[in-house]
Amino acid sequence: MGHWDSVVAMLARDLVEPYPTVRLDDDAVAAARLLTEQNRPGLIVVDDRSHPVAVLPAAQVLRLVIPGYLRDDPNLAGVVDQDFIDHMCDALEGTTVRALLPSERSRLPVAAPDDSVLEVAAVMAAERVPLVVVVDGGGGSAPLVGVVTVGPVLAALLPRRLTDR
Repeated sequence: MGHWDSVVAMLARDLVEPYPTVRLDDDAVAAARLLTEQNRPGLIVVDDRSHPVAVLPAAQVLRLVIPGYLRDDPNLAGVVDQDFIDHMCDALEGTTVRALLPSERSRLPVAAPDDSVLEVAAVMAAERVPLVVVVDGGGGSAPLVGVVTVGPVLAALLPRRLTDR
């Protein structure tokens, strides 16, 4: 089988991997801990039926704990004291994942298990995202199967002649 045949034959289900999820009403501190423990750039937010509804980027968590004046002028971060640093994440306490999500969310990139790796790559390129959620079935209540990340997609697309150098 040639490279083209293997790319066409590879499906999202072949590349899907489990990915950490949180629910809208989960505690923000628990979500932040999950981000650090799993070393992920974001988490998939699911509803009560395990249907993905959003991605919570880690940067969005940082936006809550880093005050606006430091975001506006990062040089000021060099002059804060230890007490400030010790308490800056206190803003997460008593907050939910729902409150962390931006009010205007981008469209969630979704694929079906039978989508080809090239279809998944096209969604990633069009949406400029490093991951696509894979759901089992259509409609607004399909449960999450897992996630396809950009690394395995690129690995599948790169021909041997470029990787065996």
